[in-house]
Amino acid sequence: MERTERYVREVMTPGVAAVRPDASLVEAAQLMRAEDIGGVVVTGGGRVLGVLTDRDITLRAVADGADPLTVSAQSVCTPNPVVVAPDDAVSEALGLMRAHAVHRLPVVEDGRPVGMLCIGDLPVERGAWDGR
Repeated sequence: MERTERYVREVMTPGVAAVRPDASLVEAAQLMRAEDIGGVVVTGGGRVLGVLTDRDITLRAVADGADPLTVSAQSVCTPNPVVVAPDDAVSEALGLMRAHAVHRLPVVEDGRPVGMLCIGDLPVERGAWDGR
């Protein structure tokens, strides 16, 4: 019998691009550029505090005229993000992305971030994703 369900650990990007809560938006943006990614995890004490995306920086800070050198990642990030575990089914993760209209989910194991799952990582059939 062939297994059809895939698990998050099979498609996630291992490792985490993370910034401290007090990191400036410039620091976070430079990390995103260096890693060629659209978001980072905000961590403190080894725990996920939030997710900060390039869109968050643009719409929640720059568009309001905030100084990205003085504004912290934690003040602009989405706090307490939805997370998944490496052994969660990909279908469950996709359902969470749809339900919460997000494109990325931190992958957490034993309370610690171990990877990131992005919508681009998923083998999504045409029309299966209706989020923004």
